[in-house]
Amino acid sequence: MTLGLVSAMPEELAAVLALLPDEQRIAVGGRIFWQGHLHGHAVVAVLCGIGKVAAATTTTLLAQHFGASAVVMTGVAGGLGRGVKVGDVVVARELLQHDMDASPIFDRHVVPGHGRSRFAADAAWSERLAKACAATLRDPVAALGVEVVQAFGLHAPALHEGLLISGDRFVSRTAESRALQVELPDALAVDMESAAVAQVCADFGLPFAVVRTISDRADDAAHVDFPRFLTQVASRYSAAVVAQLLRH
Repeated sequence: MTLGLVSAMPEELAAVLALLPDEQRIAVGGRIFWQGHLHGHAVVAVLCGIGKVAAATTTTLLAQHFGASAVVMTGVAGGLGRGVKVGDVVVARELLQHDMDASPIFDRHVVPGHGRSRFAADAAWSERLAKACAATLRDPVAALGVEVVQAFGLHAPALHEGLLISGDRFVSRTAESRALQVELPDALAVDMESAAVAQVCADFGLPFAVVRTISDRADDAAHVDFPRFLTQVASRYSAAVVAQLLRH
């Protein structure tokens, strides 16, 4: 079994790559893939780039070129749901493209060819991922260090499971986030790639799971909070969760 590990930005993937003792660098389709082993499991880690097209292309390569048997995506997202705060973690159970709109031919959000708007993450992999997240969040100091925990006030991070939405824009204005909250009230968080990964995995019958650390509240402060959080918190959480996932 080969597990595909996907992140959108270099900072999100760097800490995961540091865990691989024997990675081999391979260039395919304009992307760099790292093949190696982690806790006895064969893995292929890749930086997909930002946006749905980049994520879809990368996932296709994982399926066709590398024969991945499952895909796990890690990274950051903006919080939307009530009680979803900075430093919390979301494990996606369903995924939806909030900017998909082929109306009036199809209902808004419905993906043509699939006849549905929501794609379910693999139940077994998501359950494993949720357990790995819960174990990591029980001791944030071990994953992040005491200075980072104190700086960001991450003393009691929470795990959320439910709907994650994606679209080809960085939601960073309060008006945008409120509009999404009204339109999709059960959405926990928003990113730019995960729902595209879900669609491609559905095409290939490939199990997948997604975890996102909440870096901001997708509001007017998002552009201020994002860069520092990405390097000091999200990347370390990703590495800790992936290690937990494969260790057990």
